[in-house]
Amino acid sequence: MNAARILPELQASLLCEEVRQEANGNLFLIGVINFIRVPQLPVVATRVCVFNRWTSGVGRFAETTRLLAPDGMTVLGKGETKFELQDPAHHTSRVHVFTSVELKTSGTYFIEVMVDDVMKIRAPLSVALAPPQNQPAVNPVAEQKQA
Repeated sequence: MNAARILPELQASLLCEEVRQEANGNLFLIGVINFIRVPQLPVVATRVCVFNRWTSGVGRFAETTRLLAPDGMTVLGKGETKFELQDPAHHTSRVHVFTSVELKTSGTYFIEVMVDDVMKIRAPLSVALAPPQNQPAVNPVAEQKQA
């Protein structure tokens, strides 16, 4: 009996600094990113990886992963790949590497993951401006009182 085509489920999607493969074939993720805090903007992220794991599907699929600016429209990075699942019990992992991504402003960026043009996740990524630890934070209210 042939199984009908079943759209897969996105079991995990994680933003990280690096994904490596061990000699036994297992993948390990380095530096899982919750948010990005930088001392100045704009800044260029030299390497950002998106790890996606798919399961519970049957058929051939096209995955698209995009990194969007805070306006929700400007595409800063895009990765596309094709994969196949022959049985719902199987899984596959895909890694998209984005290089030299310019983060121009603070705010909420977005990671979108789609399979066959069906959105599976649109996850927020906060980018915040933070002064270096040896410098005090600028408080505009305090500065106005001093003037």
